Amino acid sequence: MSETPPGPKGEPLFGASRQYSRDPFDFIETLESAYGDVAHFDMGPMETYMLTDPADIERVLVSEADVFRKPDFQNDALGDLLGDGLLLGEGETWKQQRQLANPAFSMARLGGMADRVTDHAEAMVDDWAAGDRIDAESEMARVTLNVILDLMLGVELPAEKIDVIEEQLEPLGQRFEPDPLRFAMPEWVPMPGDQEFETAVSRLEDVLDDIVAARRGTVGDAVTDDGPMDFLSVLIRARDRGEQSDQQLRDEMMTMLLAGHDTTALTLTYTWYLLSEHPAAEHRVQREVDDIVGDDRPGMEHVREFEYLEWVINESMRLYPPVFTVFREPTEAVELGGYDVPDGSTLMIPQWGVHRSERYWDDPETFDPERFSPERRADRPRFAFFPFGGGPRHCIGKHLSLLEAKIIVATVVSEYELDFEGESPLELLPSLTMHPRQEMTMTVRER
Repeated sequence: MSETPPGPKGEPLFGASRQYSRDPFDFIETLESAYGDVAHFDMGPMETYMLTDPADIERVLVSEADVFRKPDFQNDALGDLLGDGLLLGEGETWKQQRQLANPAFSMARLGGMADRVTDHAEAMVDDWAAGDRIDAESEMARVTLNVILDLMLGVELPAEKIDVIEEQLEPLGQRFEPDPLRFAMPEWVPMPGDQEFETAVSRLEDVLDDIVAARRGTVGDAVTDDGPMDFLSVLIRARDRGEQSDQQLRDEMMTMLLAGHDTTALTLTYTWYLLSEHPAAEHRVQREVDDIVGDDRPGMEHVREFEYLEWVINESMRLYPPVFTVFREPTEAVELGGYDVPDGSTLMIPQWGVHRSERYWDDPETFDPERFSPERRADRPRFAFFPFGGGPRHCIGKHLSLLEAKIIVATVVSEYELDFEGESPLELLPSLTMHPRQEMTMTVRER
């Protein structure tokens, strides 16, 4: 047996990074189809192994998670942006922060705040009228950002501050679009876009300072730990007890502000696109919402009953996973898929490739929400579908994200249909998350 898995032959210095940067999604699909469970290639100087076998993925993310760490991003732009927050932190620091965060994300707390998600969804819909043309991606980003600010940071920002946040998302996203030169060059080498990225980070930090100032005197008692249980209140009380530094507070707030809303906004955007392209599924969602919600406002008691709507959201995340790949790094030499993988190498674990693999999904390119029915998913490998990762590092915001998505969809479809006006199939833009390249213009229609 070969000790090195097969994979594409790369170029000197660049490895396979030029191929990956041209179209990461096609690159991932091609490797999954050609090489199966494990493929080996160089991404610039990084020795990389792509894993697409659900059993191997479960080992890395769950059963042997202590052997696989997140790669060290602290010395690159992602570290500059998110620092040592929940998304990137490791070791004891991460465990401490996760423990602090858990109460804010508990289902007991979120279930009691579902009506506030509905408030934000209704406020969005109240600004629409039949015949309006909206940018669905922008609308979903704004409503999910408002939810995160309210439920996790305990503030309501004026429209001009929301505009400042949204204006920074493009230069931030551009910095993380794949570029073979960035793969090959040391992080300290100046590159186009660096100044715009640094300015965007600085402007977001100014907003974070404003949020902390607005919360002064509202977070409760640090000694008794009594007070509001939004994440920012918990963090500020911990800081006042000497258990958090100002830098840790900043890193967690930045992580919450950006990662906390982006993936949910994209899930909703792709859901609206798919429902517009598949009217029969859209009408079935409408009927389910009508039957369950009736004349009420969508709330927690309804969320628990939605079945087909949940399948639709899952199918959206299968076809268009907002996080399209995750990375890990073995801390010791391991065996994966029958091959030796050295410590310090990079593991690429692509949702995009696994979610669309013919090995695990019948007719994988087709939108088919019923593939998530209990009967059809019973024999499917657990990690054939992992939009929120898995194991101890699974996304802490999973339950909030699904709660938001269901309530927002139910609120909208109670009144309106959204008809996509753009070209299909979608062109996709790879960054930290997967965005549509085109503006997601949709026309608001009365049901």
